[in-house]
Amino acid sequence: MTALNDARHHAAAFRFDRWTVVTAVALGLAALLLAALAFRILQDHGGTNSYALLADAFLHGRFDSPRCFDADCAAFEGRTYVIFPPVPALVATPLVALAGPDAPGFLVLGALLFAITGLTWNAIAVRLGLSAEARLWAALAFLFGTPAIFVALRSDGVWFFAQSVGLTLVSIALLASLERRLWLAGALLGLAFLSRQMALLLAPFAFALSRPKDAKLIAFDRETIADALKIAAPILIAIAAYCLYNWLRFGAPLETGYKFIGDFPKPEDRNFITNRILDIGLFAKDYLVFNVAYMFLQGFHIEFGGPYMTEMLRMDGSGTSILAASPFVLYAFYARADAKLLIGLLVAGVICGVTLFYHSNGFSQQNVQRYALDWLPVIWLLLLAGAFTGAPDKIAERLKPFKLLTTYAIGLNVAAFAVAAATKAHAG
Repeated sequence: MTALNDARHHAAAFRFDRWTVVTAVALGLAALLLAALAFRILQDHGGTNSYALLADAFLHGRFDSPRCFDADCAAFEGRTYVIFPPVPALVATPLVALAGPDAPGFLVLGALLFAITGLTWNAIAVRLGLSAEARLWAALAFLFGTPAIFVALRSDGVWFFAQSVGLTLVSIALLASLERRLWLAGALLGLAFLSRQMALLLAPFAFALSRPKDAKLIAFDRETIADALKIAAPILIAIAAYCLYNWLRFGAPLETGYKFIGDFPKPEDRNFITNRILDIGLFAKDYLVFNVAYMFLQGFHIEFGGPYMTEMLRMDGSGTSILAASPFVLYAFYARADAKLLIGLLVAGVICGVTLFYHSNGFSQQNVQRYALDWLPVIWLLLLAGAFTGAPDKIAERLKPFKLLTTYAIGLNVAAFAVAAATKAHAG
């Protein structure tokens, strides 16, 4: 009997050590990604993010810029425009005002936004009632196992910085909705819309989150209508501001300038994205199969070459599917079956569905589908509220595979960024 008890004690100790090792590995991999971000900050020399040029234009009372740092600017009536929504430029304005448009610093801003996003989701997890252990693993998964870390690492580029700003604003807006700070939620969603246009479609989900417990989701009483207007009013103001901004730049309130970006690069600098815009258009059914494959099916893919196919050339620039790179998102299966889930799925489905017909799936990216960040916060909040609240024994059982999937996902990100850095250094 003593020998049997000793065996059980050693088995229990082994189980404890096993999960401790998993935690240590996940934290170590996350630390490597933070080290990579710190290294990129130290290596940043500026002159790469076109939002600096837009901020500089604002500071000088104009909308056009004499130059562009990338190929996604628009040529219109003899002028060059950074066509992306304006709020990320406003975020960068203090930096540009102090150091000029060529100064480094966007990676620092990206790191700060990354930290704010992490703190916000921790606050959401506390608000939902998650345990300390569940909050730790939820943070590791969302911050280091999804495109969130990727856009932070690449925030010296205009596209990724916009995504970082939008993700932060949306995250805080969802927290404000949970806390029924409706004016704030609407204002933040309006600002998020002026960073990433798809954020506009999150408004119904924010309203659903804000409903008091046991209140009807759809009602026509004075209080419900007032709540809806509190969220909607700031968003409508943001839409009006964007229409005015478009009219001042391109002469039409609904003309964003995206259709003019194909004419900007020189013919020798064009790529398949440019060719798609020029020959097919911004949106088309022709892109559906490609985008569906990369959003949901494509695995981790290193491109090899050379006479023996042994030379690593690059990571696949169109990325890895969200299910392959972040498999823990399947935990959304545990979301509570209620009206908020229905609204959330509809909102996420519409946002994702629109992007599946878009000319770009987020190019260029390694091991991520960064456009997933436009709808992932919705799924993530529902996932946390369903999978990691309730009976402690059920939560403990669910956490075990979640830890493994999260560690795997973070490891994939580390591998992808290592391959990308190694092949870039070799090419250089």
